[in-house]
Amino acid sequence: MNDGYQYFALVPAAGSGSRMGKALSKQYLPLAGRPLIAHALETLCAVARIKAVFVVLAPVDDEWLRHDWSVCGDKLVPLFCGGATRAESVANGLRAMSDRVKADDWVLVHDAARPCITPAHIEALLHAVGDDPVGGILAQPVADTLKRADSAGRIEATVARTGLWQAQTPQMFRHGMLLRALTQNAEVTDEAGAIEALGQRPRLVAGDASNLKVTWPQDLQLAEWILKARNHQ
Repeated sequence: MNDGYQYFALVPAAGSGSRMGKALSKQYLPLAGRPLIAHALETLCAVARIKAVFVVLAPVDDEWLRHDWSVCGDKLVPLFCGGATRAESVANGLRAMSDRVKADDWVLVHDAARPCITPAHIEALLHAVGDDPVGGILAQPVADTLKRADSAGRIEATVARTGLWQAQTPQMFRHGMLLRALTQNAEVTDEAGAIEALGQRPRLVAGDASNLKVTWPQDLQLAEWILKARNHQ
């Protein structure tokens, strides 16, 4: 791995998480005694090779100031520049961190709603992608049979799962390339999609199912079980 480059993390956290059906934004829902987002932030800050962790918040976010983030130390940098979409928030964050990051430095973009990420997951990504010319993402091969639905909610076709992967985060790309990709392709749902639109082919790095994304209320219970089980190992 080329130590001439530095590694930074960026966590977009300006959304409301409306599918959770809660008044409180999803990233602040309680999980194992901490706000949901705290688990990912603390893990990212604990990885020695990551120099700083930028969290992109809504321009007005009073909830952030209600919590104690001191466990993350000086690595954690809040940026109150979130946009209307994930892609916009990430692009705004990349611009805001430009004074501290070179175009060739790596940026690991991670979902605030993936609280069960581990240092081992992150180190595996750093090891696999650190010298890659494009970048890459954590992902998991699709194991379930996939069905495509029609407009009436009936099965239209069975989709072959061969070669299909479920994207996770972190997604790790060079700062300059990622900012250019998101500026040109603002409608994507993840960073890899923007890089793909440039004609590039990001590397897939195998993760596992424990790096789940909290989307529905029942996901909180599963995430808490995972975190508690790790603490008792």
